Amino acid sequence: MIDVKYVTDVLYGGVDFTLPGNGGKECAEFLPLGQRVVETVVYELFTILVFWKMLGKVSVPEDLPAYREGSGVGKRLLLVVHCLVFGIEIGFKFATKQVIFLLNPCHVITAIQIYLLVEPPSKRVLWVFRIHNYLLFGALQAILFPVVNTRLLPFEVATYWIQHTLILIVVPFFLVSLQGPFVLEPVWDFTWATLTFTFFSFYMLLFLQPLGMILHINLNNMVCPAVSDPFSGPYYRIIACCHQPLLIFLIGKIFCIVGHQFVKALYGTEGKKEE
Repeated sequence: MIDVKYVTDVLYGGVDFTLPGNGGKECAEFLPLGQRVVETVVYELFTILVFWKMLGKVSVPEDLPAYREGSGVGKRLLLVVHCLVFGIEIGFKFATKQVIFLLNPCHVITAIQIYLLVEPPSKRVLWVFRIHNYLLFGALQAILFPVVNTRLLPFEVATYWIQHTLILIVVPFFLVSLQGPFVLEPVWDFTWATLTFTFFSFYMLLFLQPLGMILHINLNNMVCPAVSDPFSGPYYRIIACCHQPLLIFLIGKIFCIVGHQFVKALYGTEGKKEE
């Protein structure tokens, strides 16, 4: 029989609520419940409308471009490094009894990238890859506004920086160099960015927020602002609802532009055009 008390202790028993931005009763009461509900309902109604409008409109090439062979050793090496760093991070979460924080987006993106490095080429991989590209802004935010005051174990802060560098730079550009399912859409195609915005919104507001409120744990700062949030205040979530979509589009498109140039520099072509 599963010991529920032991499981919950491992999941979040070690969360220190005395550390600013980590959670606790004061964090959960940072915003009035009425304001929180209104913000969520209004924004999610808008998101659902956008999601409905986007169904069936994303662009997918009829045939995948040729997969670049001869990269097996590099791919396996990168996979080992990524798994090792993520494994260390998971170990820290178990050691500190804060496994719940593995639900934060950057850890989810790490898991997605490991999947992309393992899975054989297919259109399903292309779908996951293109959505993942527009989530890279989270790693950039984590680098520009790091939250490391809760990382107290040796090498825990270093792991933070290594993991986010892999997420933002190393893995994405390596995948782009392989082509195949890792081909980028045309720069002026905004369907993937828009679809990703809806998925991100659903995950943040409809999953992480209620879970964080129930447990009084500040998952991805959905309960109260991070200590490094430059917009900290009673309207920090409203401001985030404006700048997060902008970052999804902006950082995603910058990656798309740079990625096309990267492929052109490597192979003298921008890859197969969308049909």
